[in-house]
Amino acid sequence: MSRTSREWRLVARPNGVPADSDFELAEVEVGDPEDGQILVRNAFISVDPYMRGRMSDRRSYVSPYRLGEPMLGGAVGRVAASRLEGFAEDDWVVHGRGWREWALSDGRGVTKVDPLLAPLSAYLGALGMPGFTAWVGIHDIGELREGDVVFVSAAAGAVGSAAGQMARIRGARAIGSAGTAEKVAWLRELGFDGAFDYRETPTREALRELAPDGIDVYFDNVGGETLEAALGALREHGRVVACGSISRYNDTEAQPGPRNLQYVVTKRLRIQGFIVGDHSDRLPAFVADAVTWVRDGRLRWRETVVDGIEQAPEAFRGLLQGENVGKMLVRVGPDS
Repeated sequence: MSRTSREWRLVARPNGVPADSDFELAEVEVGDPEDGQILVRNAFISVDPYMRGRMSDRRSYVSPYRLGEPMLGGAVGRVAASRLEGFAEDDWVVHGRGWREWALSDGRGVTKVDPLLAPLSAYLGALGMPGFTAWVGIHDIGELREGDVVFVSAAAGAVGSAAGQMARIRGARAIGSAGTAEKVAWLRELGFDGAFDYRETPTREALRELAPDGIDVYFDNVGGETLEAALGALREHGRVVACGSISRYNDTEAQPGPRNLQYVVTKRLRIQGFIVGDHSDRLPAFVADAVTWVRDGRLRWRETVVDGIEQAPEAFRGLLQGENVGKMLVRVGPDS
């Protein structure tokens, strides 16, 4: 049996903010799985900041998308047919063949998930890669200690909101920045000890008010001027968890770095970048923590859901421009 599937392809390298002309929505025929394969009907696909780097033809921690070929990304869906041991029809799975409606897979990188524990979309957010990223950053890279003061930028996003909550669960004080009053209100609802709108209050000023004695850990999702302000606020032996620099992803020219890097020496600071894929051995520990926190209500999330695979590039642009609260998702399947 054959069915028609729509899939997004990158057809041009974006210059600045990705344009509609950089993408092509193609229709392809997808057949039944062969031996050793499963066929998945995607329900939700994820758009994530790291995908912007894959759209450029330059060295990064993941290979660039190939022009004219289907793009890849996280997705959650239902197994429609299986000829692979360990997977059965109607299993729900998370996998890496997003940006399309139907996906054939040989099972590599495919994980079964429990729809009774949490909504399926959560496996692309708090219970998925963003939650794992937050956990690794707070627990391993930031070496968080009880009583620390943690500042999280882009704190209303999928990673940032999880990182702030995890910091508080571990006995730290969490401060978050976001770009709208709605997002700031949500951070306070989540229990952040301090939250501010960086568009209304400069980060330096906000940190002086909310953390007058300084901060111990900065979870950096933004880079740029926010990183510079955080370096000034860090106490001696502070740590920067360098997770992302979304404020710079659409730059067409290189921007100057922080002007106060001397603090790295004088305050004996540590700045460490990380890629969550390097920490796969820590996944069982994250899952154990996250499942417990979800069940007892200590880890919460919000989602911004856009309907229809045809809207995926617009959802991606919205993510880069801060239009989402929580995880940005695209609903593509009838079972979602």
